[in-house]
Amino acid sequence: MTIDWIFQPLAALNANAREQGLERQGQLTKPPGSLGLLETMAVRLCAMQGVDKPNVDHAQVVVFAGDHGIAAEGVSAFPQVVTGEMVKNFSRGGAAICALARQNNAQFEVVNVGTVVDLPSMNDVLDSTIMPGTSNFAQQPAMTLDQLSQAMTAGMAAADRAAANQVTLFIGGEMGIANTSSATALAAWATGQSVARLVGPGTGLDLQGISHKAQVIESALAKHAPAMISPVEALRHIGGLEIAALVGAYIRLGQLGIAILVDGFITTSAAIVAAKIHPQILDWMFFAHASAEPGHQTMMTSLGAKAMLDLDMRLGEGSGAGVALSILKSACVTHNEMATFAEASVSEKSA
Repeated sequence: MTIDWIFQPLAALNANAREQGLERQGQLTKPPGSLGLLETMAVRLCAMQGVDKPNVDHAQVVVFAGDHGIAAEGVSAFPQVVTGEMVKNFSRGGAAICALARQNNAQFEVVNVGTVVDLPSMNDVLDSTIMPGTSNFAQQPAMTLDQLSQAMTAGMAAADRAAANQVTLFIGGEMGIANTSSATALAAWATGQSVARLVGPGTGLDLQGISHKAQVIESALAKHAPAMISPVEALRHIGGLEIAALVGAYIRLGQLGIAILVDGFITTSAAIVAAKIHPQILDWMFFAHASAEPGHQTMMTSLGAKAMLDLDMRLGEGSGAGVALSILKSACVTHNEMATFAEASVSEKSA
């Protein structure tokens, strides 16, 4: 199995649809620019979807789940068994992202790419297990190239299912105890910033735990630095199965021309790796919220991205994106359903 497909070009935005969207915004019954970023979002969606009236009514939420060998280093406040337990909770519809998906009438599925515990067949859970969690990247590369390829292909398959279902917006979520360590390592590699500036509490570490976590990550980065000569090799050495699946999903969505709503800290680490491979992937991305994890803003700054919301959230799962989806719906409904000056017989701004 190869990953050559990830280097295929991405779809181009529709410039004509963007101009039509801008033209419509200029005709709506409001002062120009008065809806702020809602206008920008609507016009971007026009360009992404190739229409003058976009929608995000057909949204898909996919939570990728996978465990991390780095948990053996004591970098998480929770045991690894929680990953599998949360997959069961997702299946029962009991997690925050499940409630938010229901609120938004979004399709929902979980893709298990590798938990340390064997899981039974469950509703809305696709078993794409590659191995029972990554290897401990403090000691060795997290994955082999073949394992990385399988994980990225699982993400590609999720994107292909979304396209087959005519999805108009894709939200990727994640679940994996210790995955903030992997995301922090990737962020440090991608931005060149110190681990100390990026590391945070994850599931709830105290100050001593955060300090230990930083030391583990710094040591691992030093160990693998000579080999991490490309985004693919960085992802293979210090990434996670679910993060690799997200990278694969994002790239494939860009190739298919489907809008992406990026969640928080973990998913942004996947976005930053995808952007290292395809800088133009950012044309297809919205960023949902500013995570309370310390390193998130550094990643966002490096991407030139701006979060839609800042609610002090750091749950993951896609939950911040689930909230931000309502904002994108508002952008669409105001763009699509407001009257023009001509329709409403309202006088336009004086010349």
